[in-house]
Amino acid sequence: MYILILAFITAFTLTYNVIPSIIRISEKKRLFDEPGERRSHTVQTPSLGGIGIFAGVLFSMVLWTPFTVFGDLQYILCAFIIIFLIGVSDDLDPLTPTNKLIGQLLAAIILVFKANIKLTSLYGILGVQVLPEWAAISLSVFSILVIINAFNLVDGINGLSGSLGTLISVVLGSWFFVTKNLDLAIVSFSLAGACIAFLKYNITPAKIFMGDTGSLFLGLTCSILAIQFIELHNTLPDNNVYAINAAPAVAIGIMILPLFDTLRVFTVRAMRGRSPMSPDRNHLHHLLLDSGLSHMQATSVLVVTNMVFIGFALYFQHIGNMNLLLLILVLALIGTAILHYNVRRQKLKEMEAFNKKKAAAGKKLTSPSSEND
Repeated sequence: MYILILAFITAFTLTYNVIPSIIRISEKKRLFDEPGERRSHTVQTPSLGGIGIFAGVLFSMVLWTPFTVFGDLQYILCAFIIIFLIGVSDDLDPLTPTNKLIGQLLAAIILVFKANIKLTSLYGILGVQVLPEWAAISLSVFSILVIINAFNLVDGINGLSGSLGTLISVVLGSWFFVTKNLDLAIVSFSLAGACIAFLKYNITPAKIFMGDTGSLFLGLTCSILAIQFIELHNTLPDNNVYAINAAPAVAIGIMILPLFDTLRVFTVRAMRGRSPMSPDRNHLHHLLLDSGLSHMQATSVLVVTNMVFIGFALYFQHIGNMNLLLLILVLALIGTAILHYNVRRQKLKEMEAFNKKKAAAGKKLTSPSSEND
Protein backbone atom coordinates (compact mmCIF):
# COMPACT_ATOMS: atom_id res chain seq x y z
CA MET A 1 0.00 0.00 0.00
CA TYR A 2 2.76 2.45 0.92
CA ILE A 3 4.31 2.26 -2.55
CA LEU A 4 1.02 3.42 -4.08
CA ILE A 5 0.94 6.38 -1.71
CA LEU A 6 4.53 7.21 -2.67
CA ALA A 7 3.69 6.93 -6.38
CA PHE A 8 0.70 9.23 -5.94
CA ILE A 9 2.65 11.80 -3.92
CA THR A 10 5.60 11.74 -6.32
CA ALA A 11 3.47 12.34 -9.40
CA PHE A 12 1.40 14.99 -7.61
CA THR A 13 4.45 16.87 -6.31
CA LEU A 14 6.33 16.92 -9.60
CA THR A 15 3.30 17.97 -11.67
CA TYR A 16 2.22 20.56 -9.11
CA ASN A 17 5.63 22.21 -9.09
CA VAL A 18 6.44 22.04 -12.79
CA ILE A 19 3.20 23.52 -14.15
CA PRO A 20 3.88 27.10 -12.90
CA SER A 21 7.14 27.05 -14.87
CA ILE A 22 5.26 25.83 -17.95
CA ILE A 23 2.75 28.67 -17.53
CA ARG A 24 5.56 31.27 -17.27
CA ILE A 25 7.37 29.92 -20.33
CA SER A 26 4.12 29.75 -22.32
CA GLU A 27 3.32 33.36 -21.47
CA LYS A 28 6.86 34.49 -22.27
CA LYS A 29 6.88 32.69 -25.63
CA ARG A 30 3.18 33.45 -26.23
CA LEU A 31 2.23 29.79 -26.59
CA PHE A 32 -1.51 30.19 -26.10
CA ASP A 33 -4.73 28.43 -27.04
CA GLU A 34 -6.65 31.20 -28.76
CA PRO A 35 -10.39 31.80 -28.16
CA GLY A 36 -12.61 30.95 -31.11
CA GLU A 37 -16.11 30.19 -32.27
CA ARG A 38 -15.98 26.57 -31.07
CA ARG A 39 -13.88 27.32 -28.00
CA SER A 40 -15.40 27.47 -24.53
CA HIS A 41 -12.88 30.01 -23.21
CA THR A 42 -12.73 33.73 -23.92
CA VAL A 43 -9.11 34.61 -23.06
CA GLN A 44 -5.72 33.43 -24.27
CA THR A 45 -4.64 30.45 -22.15
CA PRO A 46 -1.47 28.31 -22.18
CA SER A 47 -2.18 24.79 -23.42
CA LEU A 48 0.90 22.77 -22.50
CA GLY A 49 -0.26 21.43 -19.13
CA GLY A 50 0.00 17.90 -20.48
CA ILE A 51 3.78 18.20 -20.26
CA GLY A 52 3.48 18.44 -16.49
CA ILE A 53 1.10 15.46 -16.33
CA PHE A 54 3.39 13.38 -18.54
CA ALA A 55 6.48 14.28 -16.47
CA GLY A 56 4.80 13.45 -13.17
CA VAL A 57 3.43 10.09 -14.29
CA LEU A 58 6.58 8.99 -16.11
CA PHE A 59 8.92 9.92 -13.26
CA SER A 60 6.73 8.25 -10.64
CA MET A 61 6.37 5.06 -12.71
CA VAL A 62 10.10 4.73 -13.33
CA LEU A 63 10.97 5.54 -9.73
CA TRP A 64 8.55 3.21 -7.95
CA THR A 65 7.71 0.37 -10.34
CA PRO A 66 9.55 -2.89 -9.59
CA PHE A 67 10.81 -3.92 -13.02
CA THR A 68 10.83 -7.56 -11.90
CA VAL A 69 7.01 -7.57 -12.00
CA PHE A 70 6.57 -5.19 -14.93
CA GLY A 71 8.69 -6.68 -17.67
CA ASP A 72 6.78 -4.89 -20.45
CA LEU A 73 7.31 -1.43 -18.96
CA GLN A 74 9.91 -0.45 -21.57
CA TYR A 75 7.41 -0.89 -24.39
CA ILE A 76 4.74 1.06 -22.57
CA LEU A 77 7.23 3.88 -22.06
CA CYS A 78 8.00 3.83 -25.80
CA ALA A 79 4.29 4.22 -26.58
CA PHE A 80 4.06 7.04 -24.00
CA ILE A 81 6.92 8.91 -25.64
CA ILE A 82 5.38 8.63 -29.11
CA ILE A 83 2.06 10.01 -27.89
CA PHE A 84 3.85 12.75 -25.95
CA LEU A 85 5.76 13.88 -29.05
CA ILE A 86 2.57 13.89 -31.13
CA GLY A 87 0.74 15.91 -28.50
CA VAL A 88 3.49 18.50 -28.05
CA SER A 89 3.88 18.88 -31.81
CA ASP A 90 0.14 19.40 -32.23
CA ASP A 91 -0.04 21.92 -29.37
CA LEU A 92 2.84 23.96 -30.81
CA ASP A 93 1.96 23.66 -34.51
CA PRO A 94 -1.27 21.73 -35.29
CA LEU A 95 -0.76 18.46 -37.15
CA THR A 96 -3.07 17.07 -39.79
CA PRO A 97 -5.55 14.45 -38.51
CA THR A 98 -3.79 11.87 -40.69
CA ASN A 99 -0.38 12.48 -39.10
CA LYS A 100 -1.89 12.34 -35.62
CA LEU A 101 -3.63 9.07 -36.44
CA ILE A 102 -0.42 7.54 -37.82
CA GLY A 103 1.40 8.35 -34.57
CA GLN A 104 -1.44 6.95 -32.47
CA LEU A 105 -1.49 3.81 -34.60
CA LEU A 106 2.24 3.31 -34.08
CA ALA A 107 1.83 3.62 -30.30
CA ALA A 108 -1.09 1.16 -30.35
CA ILE A 109 0.89 -1.36 -32.42
CA ILE A 110 3.80 -1.22 -29.96
CA LEU A 111 1.42 -1.85 -27.06
CA VAL A 112 -0.32 -4.76 -28.77
CA PHE A 113 2.67 -6.53 -30.30
CA LYS A 114 5.44 -5.76 -27.80
CA ALA A 115 3.73 -5.05 -24.46
CA ASN A 116 0.98 -7.64 -25.09
CA ILE A 117 -1.77 -5.15 -24.18
CA LYS A 118 -4.40 -7.16 -26.01
CA LEU A 119 -8.04 -8.23 -25.77
CA THR A 120 -8.25 -11.99 -26.29
CA SER A 121 -11.85 -12.68 -25.28
CA LEU A 122 -15.29 -11.09 -25.61
CA TYR A 123 -16.62 -13.00 -22.59
CA GLY A 124 -19.65 -14.23 -24.50
CA ILE A 125 -20.62 -10.94 -26.18
CA LEU A 126 -22.39 -11.84 -29.45
CA GLY A 127 -21.71 -15.47 -28.55
CA VAL A 128 -17.92 -15.02 -28.86
CA GLN A 129 -15.53 -16.26 -26.22
CA VAL A 130 -11.88 -16.61 -27.32
CA LEU A 131 -10.90 -14.39 -30.22
CA PRO A 132 -8.69 -15.60 -33.07
CA GLU A 133 -5.30 -13.87 -33.15
CA TRP A 134 -6.09 -11.56 -36.06
CA ALA A 135 -9.35 -10.48 -34.44
CA ALA A 136 -7.68 -9.93 -31.07
CA ILE A 137 -5.02 -7.72 -32.66
CA SER A 138 -7.52 -5.75 -34.74
CA LEU A 139 -9.95 -5.20 -31.86
CA SER A 140 -7.16 -4.19 -29.47
CA VAL A 141 -5.62 -1.63 -31.83
CA PHE A 142 -9.08 -0.25 -32.63
CA SER A 143 -9.99 -0.02 -28.92
CA ILE A 144 -6.80 1.85 -28.07
CA LEU A 145 -7.37 4.35 -30.88
CA VAL A 146 -11.00 4.89 -29.87
CA ILE A 147 -10.15 5.53 -26.20
CA ILE A 148 -7.25 7.86 -27.07
CA ASN A 149 -9.46 10.01 -29.28
CA ALA A 150 -12.42 9.83 -26.88
CA PHE A 151 -10.38 11.58 -24.20
CA ASN A 152 -9.02 14.01 -26.76
CA LEU A 153 -12.55 14.97 -27.83
CA VAL A 154 -13.99 15.26 -24.32
CA ASP A 155 -11.32 17.76 -23.29
CA GLY A 156 -13.40 20.87 -23.88
CA ILE A 157 -14.13 22.65 -20.59
CA ASN A 158 -12.28 23.47 -17.40
CA GLY A 159 -11.63 20.56 -15.07
CA LEU A 160 -13.40 17.86 -17.09
CA SER A 161 -10.57 15.74 -18.48
CA GLY A 162 -8.52 15.96 -15.30
CA SER A 163 -11.51 14.99 -13.15
CA LEU A 164 -12.48 12.07 -15.38
CA GLY A 165 -8.87 10.90 -15.49
CA THR A 166 -8.73 10.99 -11.71
CA LEU A 167 -12.01 9.12 -11.30
CA ILE A 168 -11.20 6.38 -13.81
CA SER A 169 -7.63 5.84 -12.62
CA VAL A 170 -8.66 5.64 -8.95
CA VAL A 171 -11.45 3.13 -9.67
CA LEU A 172 -9.26 0.90 -11.84
CA GLY A 173 -6.21 1.39 -9.63
CA SER A 174 -8.14 0.28 -6.56
CA TRP A 175 -9.19 -2.91 -8.37
CA PHE A 176 -5.61 -3.57 -9.48
CA PHE A 177 -4.47 -3.12 -5.89
CA VAL A 178 -6.95 -5.55 -4.34
CA THR A 179 -6.17 -8.13 -7.05
CA LYS A 180 -2.43 -7.72 -6.36
CA ASN A 181 -1.49 -6.22 -9.73
CA LEU A 182 0.97 -3.78 -8.21
CA ASP A 183 2.48 -2.59 -11.49
CA LEU A 184 -0.81 -1.39 -12.94
CA ALA A 185 -1.90 0.03 -9.59
CA ILE A 186 1.24 2.21 -9.58
CA VAL A 187 0.46 3.47 -13.09
CA SER A 188 -3.13 4.24 -12.01
CA PHE A 189 -2.28 6.15 -8.85
CA SER A 190 0.57 8.00 -10.54
CA LEU A 191 -1.92 9.21 -13.13
CA ALA A 192 -4.40 10.17 -10.40
CA GLY A 193 -1.76 12.19 -8.55
CA ALA A 194 -0.71 14.05 -11.69
CA CYS A 195 -4.31 14.80 -12.69
CA ILE A 196 -5.23 16.16 -9.26
CA ALA A 197 -2.16 18.42 -9.28
CA PHE A 198 -3.10 19.65 -12.76
CA LEU A 199 -6.66 20.42 -11.62
CA LYS A 200 -5.28 23.03 -9.19
CA TYR A 201 -4.41 25.14 -12.25
CA ASN A 202 -7.27 24.07 -14.52
CA ILE A 203 -10.36 24.85 -12.48
CA THR A 204 -12.11 28.12 -13.33
CA PRO A 205 -10.50 30.55 -13.92
CA ALA A 206 -8.16 28.16 -15.74
CA LYS A 207 -4.51 29.17 -15.79
CA ILE A 208 -3.58 26.38 -18.20
CA PHE A 209 -5.11 23.63 -20.36
CA MET A 210 -3.70 20.12 -20.76
CA GLY A 211 -3.82 20.39 -24.56
CA ASP A 212 -3.41 17.43 -26.87
CA THR A 213 -0.26 16.47 -24.98
CA GLY A 214 -2.32 15.75 -21.90
CA SER A 215 -5.54 14.43 -23.42
CA LEU A 216 -3.80 11.97 -25.79
CA PHE A 217 -1.55 10.75 -22.97
CA LEU A 218 -4.53 10.43 -20.64
CA GLY A 219 -6.43 8.44 -23.26
CA LEU A 220 -3.50 6.13 -23.98
CA THR A 221 -2.94 5.40 -20.29
CA CYS A 222 -6.63 4.73 -19.65
CA SER A 223 -6.77 2.41 -22.68
CA ILE A 224 -3.96 0.34 -21.18
CA LEU A 225 -5.68 0.20 -17.80
CA ALA A 226 -9.08 -0.70 -19.29
CA ILE A 227 -7.75 -3.47 -21.53
CA GLN A 228 -5.72 -4.97 -18.69
CA PHE A 229 -8.74 -4.73 -16.37
CA ILE A 230 -10.70 -6.85 -18.86
CA GLU A 231 -7.88 -9.27 -19.66
CA LEU A 232 -6.80 -10.00 -16.10
CA HIS A 233 -10.16 -11.61 -15.43
CA ASN A 234 -8.95 -14.52 -17.56
CA THR A 235 -6.31 -15.27 -14.93
CA LEU A 236 -8.37 -14.73 -11.77
CA PRO A 237 -9.57 -17.81 -9.88
CA ASP A 238 -13.30 -18.45 -10.21
CA ASN A 239 -13.80 -17.92 -6.47
CA ASN A 240 -11.97 -14.58 -6.34
CA VAL A 241 -14.24 -12.13 -4.51
CA TYR A 242 -13.02 -9.24 -6.66
CA ALA A 243 -13.80 -10.88 -10.00
CA ILE A 244 -16.30 -8.94 -12.12
CA ASN A 245 -19.02 -10.97 -13.82
CA ALA A 246 -19.25 -8.69 -16.86
CA ALA A 247 -15.77 -7.17 -17.14
CA PRO A 248 -16.08 -5.63 -20.66
CA ALA A 249 -19.44 -4.01 -19.88
CA VAL A 250 -18.20 -2.72 -16.52
CA ALA A 251 -15.07 -1.30 -18.21
CA ILE A 252 -17.32 0.60 -20.62
CA GLY A 253 -19.42 1.77 -17.68
CA ILE A 254 -16.29 3.09 -15.97
CA MET A 255 -15.37 5.14 -19.05
CA ILE A 256 -18.91 5.79 -20.24
CA LEU A 257 -18.71 9.57 -20.58
CA PRO A 258 -15.82 9.88 -23.08
CA LEU A 259 -16.84 6.72 -24.95
CA PHE A 260 -20.55 7.50 -25.26
CA ASP A 261 -19.97 11.16 -26.10
CA THR A 262 -17.57 10.19 -28.90
CA LEU A 263 -19.94 7.55 -30.27
CA ARG A 264 -22.89 9.96 -30.14
CA VAL A 265 -21.04 12.84 -31.81
CA PHE A 266 -19.59 10.64 -34.57
CA THR A 267 -23.03 9.12 -35.25
CA VAL A 268 -24.73 12.52 -35.45
CA ARG A 269 -22.07 13.86 -37.80
CA ALA A 270 -22.33 10.81 -40.07
CA MET A 271 -26.14 11.08 -40.15
CA ARG A 272 -25.79 14.68 -41.26
CA GLY A 273 -23.45 13.68 -44.07
CA ARG A 274 -20.35 15.16 -42.41
CA SER A 275 -16.97 13.66 -41.62
CA PRO A 276 -16.91 12.11 -38.12
CA MET A 277 -13.73 14.11 -37.47
CA SER A 278 -15.26 17.46 -38.43
CA PRO A 279 -15.44 19.85 -35.45
CA ASP A 280 -18.66 21.21 -33.95
CA ARG A 281 -20.26 22.26 -30.66
CA ASN A 282 -22.38 19.18 -30.09
CA HIS A 283 -20.50 17.50 -27.25
CA LEU A 284 -22.24 16.89 -23.95
CA HIS A 285 -20.21 19.59 -22.22
CA HIS A 286 -21.23 22.09 -24.91
CA LEU A 287 -24.88 21.18 -24.39
CA LEU A 288 -24.55 21.71 -20.65
CA LEU A 289 -22.96 25.12 -21.23
CA ASP A 290 -25.79 26.00 -23.63
CA SER A 291 -28.31 24.98 -20.96
CA GLY A 292 -26.95 27.75 -18.75
CA LEU A 293 -24.36 25.99 -16.57
CA SER A 294 -20.87 27.31 -15.91
CA HIS A 295 -17.73 25.32 -16.73
CA MET A 296 -17.34 23.90 -13.24
CA GLN A 297 -21.06 23.19 -12.88
CA ALA A 298 -21.02 21.28 -16.17
CA THR A 299 -17.89 19.40 -15.13
CA SER A 300 -19.49 18.46 -11.79
CA VAL A 301 -22.64 17.19 -13.50
CA LEU A 302 -20.67 15.05 -15.97
CA VAL A 303 -18.30 13.61 -13.36
CA VAL A 304 -21.16 12.76 -10.98
CA THR A 305 -23.03 11.17 -13.90
CA ASN A 306 -19.98 9.04 -14.70
CA MET A 307 -19.80 8.00 -11.05
CA VAL A 308 -23.45 6.97 -11.12
CA PHE A 309 -22.83 4.82 -14.20
CA ILE A 310 -19.86 3.17 -12.49
CA GLY A 311 -21.96 2.28 -9.47
CA PHE A 312 -24.78 1.12 -11.74
CA ALA A 313 -22.47 -1.12 -13.79
CA LEU A 314 -20.94 -2.69 -10.70
CA TYR A 315 -24.32 -3.26 -9.07
CA PHE A 316 -25.89 -4.89 -12.13
CA GLN A 317 -22.85 -6.84 -13.31
CA HIS A 318 -24.68 -10.09 -12.62
CA ILE A 319 -27.09 -9.59 -15.56
CA GLY A 320 -24.35 -10.32 -18.09
CA ASN A 321 -22.38 -8.35 -20.66
CA MET A 322 -24.97 -7.91 -23.41
CA ASN A 323 -27.82 -7.01 -21.07
CA LEU A 324 -25.65 -4.61 -19.10
CA LEU A 325 -24.28 -2.96 -22.26
CA LEU A 326 -27.79 -2.43 -23.61
CA LEU A 327 -29.01 -1.07 -20.28
CA ILE A 328 -26.08 1.36 -20.07
CA LEU A 329 -26.70 2.53 -23.63
CA VAL A 330 -30.42 3.05 -23.04
CA LEU A 331 -29.78 5.06 -19.87
CA ALA A 332 -27.16 7.17 -21.64
CA LEU A 333 -29.57 7.88 -24.51
CA ILE A 334 -32.37 8.84 -22.10
CA GLY A 335 -30.02 11.18 -20.23
CA THR A 336 -28.92 12.79 -23.49
CA ALA A 337 -32.53 13.25 -24.61
CA ILE A 338 -33.33 15.01 -21.33
CA LEU A 339 -30.29 17.25 -21.80
CA HIS A 340 -31.35 18.15 -25.36
CA TYR A 341 -34.84 19.01 -24.06
CA ASN A 342 -33.39 21.31 -21.39
CA VAL A 343 -31.15 23.02 -23.95
CA ARG A 344 -34.10 23.66 -26.27
CA ARG A 345 -36.18 24.98 -23.37
CA GLN A 346 -33.32 27.30 -22.32
CA LYS A 347 -32.97 28.63 -25.87
CA LEU A 348 -36.71 29.25 -26.08
CA LYS A 349 -36.58 31.22 -22.83
CA GLU A 350 -33.67 33.27 -24.13
CA MET A 351 -35.51 33.91 -27.39
CA GLU A 352 -38.67 34.99 -25.57
CA ALA A 353 -36.68 37.31 -23.33
CA PHE A 354 -34.92 38.77 -26.36
CA ASN A 355 -38.22 39.33 -28.20
CA LYS A 356 -39.72 41.04 -25.15
CA LYS A 357 -36.74 43.37 -24.88
CA LYS A 358 -36.91 44.05 -28.60
CA ALA A 359 -40.64 44.80 -28.42
CA ALA A 360 -40.18 47.04 -25.39
CA ALA A 361 -37.37 48.92 -27.13
CA GLY A 362 -39.54 49.31 -30.25
CA LYS A 363 -42.43 50.74 -28.28
CA LYS A 364 -40.13 53.18 -26.55
CA LEU A 365 -38.69 54.38 -29.85
CA THR A 366 -42.09 54.80 -31.52
CA SER A 367 -43.95 56.42 -28.59
CA PRO A 368 -44.84 60.13 -29.25
CA SER A 369 -42.73 62.68 -27.42
CA SER A 370 -44.49 64.95 -24.96
CA GLU A 371 -45.46 68.34 -26.34
CA ASN A 372 -44.09 71.55 -24.84
CA ASP A 373 -46.63 74.07 -23.49
